[in-house]
Amino acid sequence: MQTNCVHHGQALDFLKSLDNSSIDLIYTDPPFGTGDMQTMSRKKAGTIISKIEYSDKFSNYMEFLEPHLWEMHRVLKNTGTMYLHLDWRWVHYAKVVCDEIFGYDNFLNEIVWSYNFGGRGKDRWPQKHDTILVYAKELGKHTFNWSDIDRIPYAAPALQYAGRTKEEAEKRIAEGQVPTDVWSMSIVGTASKERIGYPNQKPLKLIKRIITASSNSGDIVIDPFVGSGSTAGAAIEMGRRFIVNDASQHAIDTMKQRFANNSVNFVDNTGDKNG
Repeated sequence: MQTNCVHHGQALDFLKSLDNSSIDLIYTDPPFGTGDMQTMSRKKAGTIISKIEYSDKFSNYMEFLEPHLWEMHRVLKNTGTMYLHLDWRWVHYAKVVCDEIFGYDNFLNEIVWSYNFGGRGKDRWPQKHDTILVYAKELGKHTFNWSDIDRIPYAAPALQYAGRTKEEAEKRIAEGQVPTDVWSMSIVGTASKERIGYPNQKPLKLIKRIITASSNSGDIVIDPFVGSGSTAGAAIEMGRRFIVNDASQHAIDTMKQRFANNSVNFVDNTGDKNG
């Protein structure tokens, strides 16, 4: 199985091409089924120099998503984990289907990614989070590298002194704590050096945390809906192998630029060898 490669084709076909129990970690951020046209404009000196649009609409989103979930379950190793990144529109429906496919007892977490950015309507609480459902293939056998996860500051560091010596407390405060299931983390802002001009680009920090926790050096990470290539980029930085896919020609073109200085293979499964 060739790794460190980007496939161009339909996600379901990509997943069906993978062997049973061959993948260590899945992180995927499929289209959210918002019904919207997603748009990204790039400006230079105040003038729009490029504009990207793609449709994010499915008449029955779960009918679209469920076959992919069955395939993701099939390709995971018994030690593997799936991270399914969705938003509030469909995540609760997806949870019910994932419980059926992966088994309720293999549900690990509902991670809330809080990004607190963007416009705010005045008729309800602003919706500023995504949800990531986390399932093990087989609970108890799954990889989880607790000691390797990045630490965050304690919200109430003074409480660390309770029942501890001053030295013990100060050591804990300096080290920080392992994050809970609520991750406060910025999106990739328009002024960020990480920004490559692709709609809904996910931050490397978020995916690197997932890869660190739920895979080991040399493991295989896949993403059937990789978009701008952040999963592949995070895998490269963390010393993991990857196989990713996207149906969009613009996504493929974006990744060819993004990984121009890396040893990444591109595989065209569309039948259009000129595309």
